Amino acid sequence: MWSSFATAIDERVRPARAAPADPTDVFVTRLAACAVESLVMEASLTPKPGLVDARGSGAHTDLSLDLMHRSAHALFPCFKDMARAAIGAEPNQQARMTLAAIGRDGERAMFEETRGVNTHKGAIWALGLLVAGCAMCAGPRDAAKIAAIAQCVARHPDPRMPAAATNGSRVARRFGVRGAAGEAQEGFPHVVGVGLPALREARSRGLGETFARLDALMSIMARLDDTCLLHRGGIEALDRTKKGAADVLRRGGTSTASGIAALHSLDVELVGMNASPGGSGDLLAATLFLDSLTTPSAKASVELGQRGVS
Repeated sequence: MWSSFATAIDERVRPARAAPADPTDVFVTRLAACAVESLVMEASLTPKPGLVDARGSGAHTDLSLDLMHRSAHALFPCFKDMARAAIGAEPNQQARMTLAAIGRDGERAMFEETRGVNTHKGAIWALGLLVAGCAMCAGPRDAAKIAAIAQCVARHPDPRMPAAATNGSRVARRFGVRGAAGEAQEGFPHVVGVGLPALREARSRGLGETFARLDALMSIMARLDDTCLLHRGGIEALDRTKKGAADVLRRGGTSTASGIAALHSLDVELVGMNASPGGSGDLLAATLFLDSLTTPSAKASVELGQRGVS
């Protein structure tokens, strides 16, 4: 009798056997986690000219590193929903509309977390498209292929887009630059053709990860017509940023004493001008996201998801 009673108790308290992991859920969770982590890494990277980092708020008065981190984590469900919606989809008009609706939900979650402060609106656009591009990508995944799929999605219009123009779109029209929309519609050239090569080239020279990421950021800043800079400081801020970032690289990059001194000088100038290269920061996060897909651990996760959902 005692044995039967003990057996019954044991059956009630024994943990239920864990169900096998759903490969699709593993895949979309990994993509969303990589997107969030790329935002956290970009925000934490220090020192960055004019941008929020571990030293402080840069040229911003309403941002902090803690706020950037909380905003990034609040976007996890958004990126996961985008990845799930993109699996098995084609990069067509319907996908564009579906992703846009999820992105607007993500913006609302961001603003709720930040109490109305725009921390990652541009990053939702860029990283959301790249997350979807990865989820849609069949066969071996590489950065150029993922960006090309995201490009196809971005070239479709979103008829439900709010009528009110964003600061970035207004500035893009005023100054005749591509802006965030054009960057995506052209296949993220400053990510695939600038940020990623600079990041990997710096690593190939034996530079530490912080220096490699800073050099990638400088490479993007030296070339990008950043609408955040144009909005906050006009052509003067953009020209000064491009020249200053190029000067950092000419001096040997951020790993040299001369290069890091030039970076700090540029930082002082941008803060004094109330100018922030936020677009470059978003594209660095996109660079880190695509780069993370080629690391051994991430590659294993992507391959697992591919076997489960293809």
